[in-house]
Amino acid sequence: MGMFDLKGKIALVTGASSGLGVQFAKALAGQGADVAILARRQEKLDEVKKTVEGLGVRCFAVKCDVLKNDEIKAAIAAIKGHYGRIDILVNNAGTARKTPAEAQSDDDWNAVINTNLNSVYFMAREVGKVMIEQKYGKIVNVGSIHSSVAMAPSPLSAYCTSKGGVLMLTKALATEWAKYNITVNAIGPAYFPSEMTEASMGNPEFEKIVKTYCPMGRAGKTGELDGAVIYFASDASTYTTGQLLSIDGGWTAI
Repeated sequence: MGMFDLKGKIALVTGASSGLGVQFAKALAGQGADVAILARRQEKLDEVKKTVEGLGVRCFAVKCDVLKNDEIKAAIAAIKGHYGRIDILVNNAGTARKTPAEAQSDDDWNAVINTNLNSVYFMAREVGKVMIEQKYGKIVNVGSIHSSVAMAPSPLSAYCTSKGGVLMLTKALATEWAKYNITVNAIGPAYFPSEMTEASMGNPEFEKIVKTYCPMGRAGKTGELDGAVIYFASDASTYTTGQLLSIDGGWTAI
């Protein structure tokens, strides 16, 4: 069995009804993991379930709003009941608001912080209980290049704050749970095709920003995050924890 082989593992992906969540589920399934997918849109989940099962693995779809702790707890109980364990968590659900800080409403700020940071903690907490019992787990939080850097002139104060928090949460959980044989790491994508980035990436101004800030001069392509997620989810990373791996075409290198 290769070091990146995930056969026999159970992987949970949040925000798995579209975009990066779908890609992560497919990447993990491609390495042999059975998958559980969570999101709010049941009809979208059902479509993804068929796609993942087409890769020759099992897939369990659970409707869950990650902003509701009771639904998180119920979803984790359902997944454990279905598969018996949870080996991998990809904490992917997220949102963004582009509003100048001085004009940002309380609701917009709270929506971003609650989705991108608080839900990541609450999901990790509940899955962490399962992994502590197992004495094994691999948690992959989805941060951002904005876990490390901001970006002028885009008004992303809430988003940058939330993703910076994800980085420090990753480090804190990694240090607390290392004794349970649980690794906690994060990936830091630049801009990749998804529902959330569709409007930005279709804007001519976006091309100027990318050429200014990214040494490779382009956005990420579908599939270019797969290797990082598989590395952190697999036993290739047994001695790697508390780390952020930026997949950004060199964006954070300058």
